[in-house]
Amino acid sequence: MELLTTTEVAQYLRLKERKVYDLVSQGVIPCARVTGKLMFPRQAIDRWVLSHLEGDQAASLESLSIYAGSSDPLLAWALGEADTDLAQLCNGSSDGVARLLDGRAQLAGLHLIDPKTGQFNQPSFCGLAGMRDLVMLRWATRTQGLVMPAGNPRAIHQLSDLIQPGLRVVQRQPGAGARTLFSFLLEQAGIDANQLKITEAVALDEDAVAIVISNGHADAGFAIEAAARRHHLAFQPLITEPLDLAMKRRTFFQPAIQKLMAFSRTQRFADYAAALGGYDIGECAAVTFNA
Repeated sequence: MELLTTTEVAQYLRLKERKVYDLVSQGVIPCARVTGKLMFPRQAIDRWVLSHLEGDQAASLESLSIYAGSSDPLLAWALGEADTDLAQLCNGSSDGVARLLDGRAQLAGLHLIDPKTGQFNQPSFCGLAGMRDLVMLRWATRTQGLVMPAGNPRAIHQLSDLIQPGLRVVQRQPGAGARTLFSFLLEQAGIDANQLKITEAVALDEDAVAIVISNGHADAGFAIEAAARRHHLAFQPLITEPLDLAMKRRTFFQPAIQKLMAFSRTQRFADYAAALGGYDIGECAAVTFNA
């Protein structure tokens, strides 16, 4: 996730810095404090701007090429570096599926587990079985686990350690694949989610989990290894999961997707994935479903 400073977000939005500070004080613009400094996740800023469009502007969103669904640092970087011109609306896997179905997105990223079978991204479970021209590609296999402050001061090594008295856990928003997977793992471990002390605020993407923990507002969260490493936090791996890209068959042949697939075969892409950590890209671009 790209983080903007106050000066950078002011330039990005073509506002004066004083206006940005006013918006922060009013609590209307997404931001976080990192070691006392205001930082603005660019994707969250994009979502905020799009949500405030009106009239013909809002209607014009239908003509945009949009990626929706799961947040992923490697994918967000690749979409930009490959010059795909895809706008990103990362509000969780379920939102991505909904937008793909009603035409508000051309590409959806998802990592949804079926609690009954333990399988990921099955069209019948995700609500995509009715798409006769559905194609799904593997993006990457990611390591998911527990994120803690550097040094792991509360000695958290497994899910049962989360029920320590007073320990605060930050969660993702409802509909996020990580939220569903976390609930699944808790149930598998025989832990009642009501035993956890959940923070009031929810994290809207992987990096937001890490930022909340870095700021001292939570003692643990569930996110991918790359998010923990990017913010120099402790990490306990729990499970690997596939992140898949869903689209209509004709979308696959559009320039944006072809650029993304071509870029995913470069050494630069492989090097960046390795540097982030927690990714296996051995199956990247492999077709996992073709209706």
